[in-house]
Amino acid sequence: MNNVLFAFGLTLFAGLSTGIGSALAFYTKQTNKKFLSAALGFSAGVMIYVSMIEIFVKARDSLEAVYGSTKGYWFTTIAFFAGIALIAIIDNFVPSAENPHEARDVKDMKLENTNDPELLRMGLFSALAIAIHNFPEGLATFTGAMQDPTLGISIAVAIAIHNIPEGIAVSVPIYFATGNRKKAFLYSFLSGLSEPVGAILGYFLLMRFFNDAMFGVIFAAVAGIMVYISLDELLPTAEKYGEHHIAIYGLISGMIVMALSLLMFA
Repeated sequence: MNNVLFAFGLTLFAGLSTGIGSALAFYTKQTNKKFLSAALGFSAGVMIYVSMIEIFVKARDSLEAVYGSTKGYWFTTIAFFAGIALIAIIDNFVPSAENPHEARDVKDMKLENTNDPELLRMGLFSALAIAIHNFPEGLATFTGAMQDPTLGISIAVAIAIHNIPEGIAVSVPIYFATGNRKKAFLYSFLSGLSEPVGAILGYFLLMRFFNDAMFGVIFAAVAGIMVYISLDELLPTAEKYGEHHIAIYGLISGMIVMALSLLMFA
């Protein structure tokens, strides 16, 4: 039970970091774009490295123990790309014009209230899209923490960094449209709650059937989800906020830190 509560706590922390982005939009005069670019690149590096080096390998070991070397490897690979397909399908339902991962600057918060219904609609769509995206992210954090607390912390921190600009993406248009900070913060905050909700649903729907085979499939799919998020969302957003090389340096730094943490706890 303690392990479940710890995993849920990490998922809650990762999800509610959208509120950090919203708070930054209210209490800072401008976005530190270079820092945010490096942080997003760092998060992508952590997620890519841990997915390919740690999570995929553990999933393969688990499935090979059940189905043998050849079938286990096949099932791991299929589950990995199934995870990519799942998050890609979810992404496909989000209109590109209202994509919540569009880079926004907090200085836009200083503009006067326009009562623009289109901006309000965009902000609400962003909140809904982020909430939908966060379901599989919550499952990824929760599953990782259940398997290995250290791994769960790494995933939670990476996803928390990833959620900060999402909080800005929700807050900016809603505040610009309504002039209401509390409403902007509330929608940003609520959009992150879907991560712990995803963890709860995953626990009650999947954990009752949990065995080595189920673990291997879920873990391989989680690896695919995290790689897709890194390549489709984190790195492009990092480049929009800053320079190409800053994002790449952040990416490499994230990989190095993740590699060292795995070596330390090996």
